[in-house]
Amino acid sequence: MTETFKALNGGTIEIPRGKLADLKEALSGELIGKGDSSYDDARTLWNGMIDRHPSQIVRALNANDIQLTVNFARENDLLLAIKSGGHQIAGHAVADGAVLLDLSQMKDIKVDAGKATATVQPGCLLSDVDQATQAHGLAVPLGINSTTGVAGLTLGGGFGWITGKHGLTIDNLLSADVVCADGVLRVADSTQNSDLYWAIRGGGGNFGVVSSFEFALHPIGPEVLSGLIVHPLADARSLLQSYRDICARAPDELTIWTVMRQAPPLPFIPEEWHGKEVLIFAACYAGDMKEGEKALEELRDLGQPIADVIGPHPYAGWQQAFDPLLTAGARNYWKSNDFLKLSDDVIDISLAAVKALPDPQSEIFIAHLGGAMTRVNAEATPFPQRQRHFVMNVHTRWSDPAQDKKCISWARDLADRTAPASAGSVYVNFMPSDDGRMAEAYGSNIEKLRQIKATYDPKNQFRLNHNI
Repeated sequence: MTETFKALNGGTIEIPRGKLADLKEALSGELIGKGDSSYDDARTLWNGMIDRHPSQIVRALNANDIQLTVNFARENDLLLAIKSGGHQIAGHAVADGAVLLDLSQMKDIKVDAGKATATVQPGCLLSDVDQATQAHGLAVPLGINSTTGVAGLTLGGGFGWITGKHGLTIDNLLSADVVCADGVLRVADSTQNSDLYWAIRGGGGNFGVVSSFEFALHPIGPEVLSGLIVHPLADARSLLQSYRDICARAPDELTIWTVMRQAPPLPFIPEEWHGKEVLIFAACYAGDMKEGEKALEELRDLGQPIADVIGPHPYAGWQQAFDPLLTAGARNYWKSNDFLKLSDDVIDISLAAVKALPDPQSEIFIAHLGGAMTRVNAEATPFPQRQRHFVMNVHTRWSDPAQDKKCISWARDLADRTAPASAGSVYVNFMPSDDGRMAEAYGSNIEKLRQIKATYDPKNQFRLNHNI
């Protein structure tokens, strides 16, 4: 008796079930097949558009399980997929017929408050890390949706509310344990395997499977001055013009992002505005509260807001503020562009698109990145865009598969129309599976990435990613 797998380079391979039994016996974790009750849970991703069926799933519990799985796939020429948080928009974490290495159960976190470091396993979500580090009044710069996996966020770059003050997630990665294509567990830091260390700080999952991350931590909270300011979309043009000026002079501690969408039924938004198009400023000040009040005065004085709920909030809670709008299971498609400036043309094109939203769940998100992340050399990590810039993420979200074409077309059209004004770079974590802009994602760093890829993964075993 055999089990059918997709081969690494195409076609299929039959693996005797005896080999699978041996693998299962060696694992500390589980080997899950299509008939097992946990199969559907293990293969399910955040993006409801992804519905794929791996042949077998290894639910790893430790680095040895990762090594066993990588070796099994390599020795049998099998396609290998790796899932940690399962939140990536492209859905590369699962493939039909593959061996799926599921890291979601590896969730151990060790915080050394004295050294201000945290050692984090790859199955952890942002909320897991925030909870553990905030117990000591510390944090690492992460993203803005607490159900995101730390592993994927980090390997692609990682930015969030305290990036201006403390840099990108990768700027705070001190070391990592990496299982490479040959099955060897290597330490990657500034002194050991430094080329691998350089590559994993933004180069994605191209180089191996990280079994442990070590991050630098910074004092944050337990409360930060943060919250939302909601305005009518009719006022958005002048508000966005003022916003870009405020961002240009904002201190490192202040992060302000914008969202344009239909107003969700949140309790602080008057009911008559629910479902109507609005502009939302989301702000966080990572510093002294009184200084934050002064830094936010100009933003709060703009226009005539529908609602202003800026105030002290627990940092870990603020990190979860957008979770209700990003729950798992909906269909999602993203397109993204970077801009060195937010021009009037980009503003006008975006506002016209908001008036034609394809679904009430869809939105346009604009983040401003500056501060500490700009003081890192563009060649110090694979992440190339180290100037102050805006990141636009056109986030289409819907529930009915019959809406696929309409929603995807809307996102692509907006991205295409704003592309002429873009910086020529793109954030790799925001790229869908059909976006091949690898040169734009890595700029002049891509050749170095390819050289390191050839050293550590010459057969491209780790190919289910934004592959370089």
